Amino acid sequence: MEKGPEQQNIRIGISQGDVNGISYEIIMKTLSDSRILEFFTPVVYGSSKVASYYKKILGIHDFNFHVVKGVDQAVPGKANMLNLFREEIKIEMGQLTETAGKAAVHSLEKAVEDLKQGHLDALVTAPINKQNIQGEEFNFPGHTEYLTRRFDAEESLMLMVSNDVRIGVITGHIPLAQVPSRVTPELILQKVQILNSSLKRDFGIERPRIAIMGMNPHAGDKGVIGQEEQEVIIPAIRRAFDDGILAFGPYPADGFFGSASFRNFDGILTMFHDQGLIPFKILSFKSGVNFTAGLPIVRTSPAHGTAFDLAGKNESSPDAFREAIYLAIDIARNRKIYDEASANPLGSSEESGDSNDS
Repeated sequence: MEKGPEQQNIRIGISQGDVNGISYEIIMKTLSDSRILEFFTPVVYGSSKVASYYKKILGIHDFNFHVVKGVDQAVPGKANMLNLFREEIKIEMGQLTETAGKAAVHSLEKAVEDLKQGHLDALVTAPINKQNIQGEEFNFPGHTEYLTRRFDAEESLMLMVSNDVRIGVITGHIPLAQVPSRVTPELILQKVQILNSSLKRDFGIERPRIAIMGMNPHAGDKGVIGQEEQEVIIPAIRRAFDDGILAFGPYPADGFFGSASFRNFDGILTMFHDQGLIPFKILSFKSGVNFTAGLPIVRTSPAHGTAFDLAGKNESSPDAFREAIYLAIDIARNRKIYDEASANPLGSSEESGDSNDS
């Protein structure tokens, strides 16, 4: 990753996730490498006491958080922490507890408040547990749905990213039995439009090529194995193509991923969660990133969970979390470049050679 002068001013909030999982381990392992702090200014929304506990458990001696009272006090070049909890948070490593869920929600809400007010350029969320986080403040299947509601977006797209592989899911965290009734030509077209716009604005791809998977085995075999391709998916693809979007398909998912055809496309849309997530995690489980496309803000996270079985063992890799930070930086930068170019497509008079200066 090349460092530009604007990157040093990028401020990224980090929600602490579940304190009983590996969140603090991967956060501290990532930020303890001072080289990464040249690219952005981190602000962890968490607990200094929890951090101290894990530093001792994990034997991390050469790292400290710079504790601040407000995001405006964050110091470039330091691992800043906004200490949200004066009271003790009971840590039960590897356990599902109500206390950890409430703490995760509080951290996320505070980070989102600063994000909404423009104090942050991006948000990286550490893993939560979808069970213990449920309550009055958080009643969503996951971060994606929560952030979509908080930022008043009509729709969003869960996009899994690893290098040049970008796989989105048309239906996210819903039971498989509900997928056929949820997938409509309108929803597919909406997701295709989100992905196409994101590939342009967030990833800097001028004419993105998008592949769309079928729903049934062999993509329905022209109606022999289900009608969804003929009646729902193909009409949506035609509408997208008519709108100038380079959308192709539907492809049988097994052959598409098995033959490496996915490498011929800039983005891929799958019909349901496991159709996209299984091949993605086979390809890049240790370094994959979850990006929420279609929102007015930038949010990424590592594409793994709380890993309760590894909590406190000093065995967790920070690779995916590090990649989530790098992707957030890249997207924040790409959006700025794209928006500036869109606002002034012909460039300034100086850039176009019309200056009278001699």
